[in-house]
Amino acid sequence: MIYARSFFDLQLAFAEGVAALSGLSLARTLLDFTNLYIRFGLGREFDPAHPTWQAYLHGLSCEGDPGEWTYRFYLEQPEMTEAPGIVASIGCFSYAPLDAGRIRLHFRNAEPDGRSPLGLERHEQRRAELTALFAHARRTLLGPVRVVGASWLYNLQAYRRLFPPSYLATAHVITNRFRHMPLWGQFLDRYGQVREPLARELRERLCRQSRADDLDRCFPLPVIAAEAAAQYFYEFYGV
Repeated sequence: MIYARSFFDLQLAFAEGVAALSGLSLARTLLDFTNLYIRFGLGREFDPAHPTWQAYLHGLSCEGDPGEWTYRFYLEQPEMTEAPGIVASIGCFSYAPLDAGRIRLHFRNAEPDGRSPLGLERHEQRRAELTALFAHARRTLLGPVRVVGASWLYNLQAYRRLFPPSYLATAHVITNRFRHMPLWGQFLDRYGQVREPLARELRERLCRQSRADDLDRCFPLPVIAAEAAAQYFYEFYGV
């Protein structure tokens, strides 16, 4: 999916606001407080000396319109189609190894016709995808495994109802996820356009912020993380 320019304008505005509050350089806040590094396809090392990142910053200092330059630079990079290290992908869900004995659950909108992937009429389809995904995990993963998730989506009942209660019972807010889509994804609709009411709320909260600490409060929805043994998923989906 190609994201709208307004998504990048929103992140630029946030980085500029953080720079003004903190005294950090814009180059630093763009690296640490936006999803741009990942959106440019540069991985998750967040190396400020990466040649492509340096090329972006150089252009930013030369171009008259930072938003236009940022979006043009994004469009010139190879499109990212899925999270790195994916082992299995079925419909909207996939998983990847996180560390020893843990896998990370991922979600993306794979609906081909523009329908909401979390609409009530798609609930059974999402359940079927998770059932197949965890059947794959049970067949292929050795030893005890734990499942980890982190996303703004856990704020939504439409998403939460897809998972085992024992997993949801561990849900808790995590902070400082400014570089990642589990935070920024709340501003995008299924077409890659910005949800203007939420974007406006972010801008308004940032304007009211008087200090550089607790910047998570600027975001309408927090990132929520959960973790539980894969066995709970196997039992819940009957695999």
